[in-house]
Amino acid sequence: MKRRLWMNCFSSGSETDISSREEGNEQNFRVFTYNELKSATSGFHPTNKIGEGGFGTVYKGQLRDGSFVAVKVLSIELESMRGEREFIAEIATLCNIKHKNLVTFRGCCVEGAKRYIVYDYMENNSLAHTLLGAKQNRMRFSWEARRDISIGVARALAYLLEEVEPHIIHRDIKASNILLDRNFTPKVSDFGLAKLLIDSSSHVSTRVAGTLGYLAPEYAVSGHLTRKSDVYSFGVLLLEIVSGRPVVDFDLDYREQYLVQKAWDAYEANALVKLVDPTLDKNFPETEAVRFLKVGLLCVQETAKLRPGMPAVVEMLVNDSVKDSKIYPPGLVADFTNIRLRPTHSSAGSSSSFGMSTVSSVNLGR
Repeated sequence: MKRRLWMNCFSSGSETDISSREEGNEQNFRVFTYNELKSATSGFHPTNKIGEGGFGTVYKGQLRDGSFVAVKVLSIELESMRGEREFIAEIATLCNIKHKNLVTFRGCCVEGAKRYIVYDYMENNSLAHTLLGAKQNRMRFSWEARRDISIGVARALAYLLEEVEPHIIHRDIKASNILLDRNFTPKVSDFGLAKLLIDSSSHVSTRVAGTLGYLAPEYAVSGHLTRKSDVYSFGVLLLEIVSGRPVVDFDLDYREQYLVQKAWDAYEANALVKLVDPTLDKNFPETEAVRFLKVGLLCVQETAKLRPGMPAVVEMLVNDSVKDSKIYPPGLVADFTNIRLRPTHSSAGSSSSFGMSTVSSVNLGR
């Protein structure tokens, strides 16, 4: 069924509504024509550009019915067809999932070599843009907003990693892939790198892909991908949300450069509260903020099996259940000298401001 759904995109001669039912789940998406998307985005005009990442550029558009959408123009590498694989992966994934904290898939378009994915438009851009981006774009997030965003993302990952069958590993959880709607409800987006765990397998072996700083160390070194890889990435994101600090800042002294290391040092010094974003001006519940930072550290522990599952993470964030959890040192991919990078465009407001590279693939020692 999944294959039949996305294959409809490859025969888009006209605008179509597609509905299908599989095991009681109704799935709807729309096949758009290129001319319709071109009109909606004013010819993909630069003033409508709202983001750029490793797999393409995103534009704001308005359809004929007045609704606003985000149109991702996928970058296709014809010599390798890598972009085609990412397009198919994202369509196939989005067709079968639905959660309040996942971006809503509206449809797709294929015309010649052009590939487009259409989503609901998110009025408040991405978490990277509004919380962690350039000063002129940043908004002052209250503690309550940070708490709700953190819990929302955790619930989305618990759904993907534990509830959906087969389980879905996102592989690129980061601030620029967390979109915010008009009510600042977080929506996990960009499933171009997603992998499925089929037939009760506990892991898949794959080329390393994602964003430096968020990569679990065991995955970065071996390509051994498990659900705990996404848990690690979420832990880094959680530390970001609470601290308001970049994942990596090479302008600082060595032990200050990496947020994960800085958080561990603060934990050992019993000074985690000092890591909380100073823009909050002490308007936050200290015990809760410290608990969130401890949960982040639990998620980034070097030994993958010690990291909690995402349902346990949700429980710890919602309830005070982290008191008796021993925290071991974190894993950190800090030495990239033996990693050959294949760079792509950095996401607006995210990795470029971190002094890191967003990568489509990382080849280790080859």
